[in-house]
Amino acid sequence: KMFISSNHTINKFVLLGLAESPDVQLPLFGVFLLIYVFTLLGNVGMMTLVGTNPHLHNTPMYFFLHHLSFTDACYSMVIMPNMLVSFISRNKDISFAGCVAQLYSFVFFGIVECYLLAIMAYDRYAAVCSPLRYVVMLPKMVCVWLVSASYLLGFLYAAIYTGCTFGGPFCNSNVIDHFFCDIGPLLKLSCSDRFLREKVIFAFVSLNGISTSGIILISYLYILSAILRMRSVQSRSKAFNTCASHLMVVSLFYGTGFFVYLQPSTSHNGLDKVVAVFYTLVTPPLNPIIYSLRNREVKEAFMRHMK
Repeated sequence: KMFISSNHTINKFVLLGLAESPDVQLPLFGVFLLIYVFTLLGNVGMMTLVGTNPHLHNTPMYFFLHHLSFTDACYSMVIMPNMLVSFISRNKDISFAGCVAQLYSFVFFGIVECYLLAIMAYDRYAAVCSPLRYVVMLPKMVCVWLVSASYLLGFLYAAIYTGCTFGGPFCNSNVIDHFFCDIGPLLKLSCSDRFLREKVIFAFVSLNGISTSGIILISYLYILSAILRMRSVQSRSKAFNTCASHLMVVSLFYGTGFFVYLQPSTSHNGLDKVVAVFYTLVTPPLNPIIYSLRNREVKEAFMRHMK
């Protein structure tokens, strides 16, 4: 479907990217290609490790981690390939249908990630605060239901966000001041009154963000309380360091996301692109490191896998 305004049909958009200077395109290509390869290796490696190890796959934490790794890999693939091509090519075009698909996929995996992070925080709460009831609190069917619900909510919310973003005609300009098709930059190109659509998006972003970040915050407050009651200094230090690492990644993901999406489209500026790099391209390769390399079971499974 195309939108027509002032006798002009928009059938493609032009993504300006991170920087317009020709001198920085090749260095940026090298940096982000390295990040992309690292993201895929880390997350696909984690999926393979969990998927081929029955013990890990049947443990709630790693079952959720498997899906988080899948989400992160897909999340990165939605944006990175097109971005990398634009660095070494003068063609920065993306078709109208491609832009719709990119936005929908980006929002879908972003929403799923939010809910998976919340579920994993609750999982850690159950493991640390109620270790004897851990299996009872998170049986296999509950884990499957929670993950399925995350994908379903991602599907529904992505449809709402995409519908609101593309729910009106665009002006003659088809230039998007961003490195991917995002909600704010697209709404700025809209000719029609976007007030209601912005309010709907703001309401659902607030609902998703506050509910999932609230679960994470409350879970980690209980975990912190349990850690402070531990008698062993070594155990307390290890648990605290792990929680701090998890919270660092979650804070980076949510903090930058809130900064971009909880402001009107008229307030968006060039800083948004820099901030967007963190929640779209930096956190996906960090998750497998934070959730695995400091974990003894994953290290042991990896060594067995390498033999």
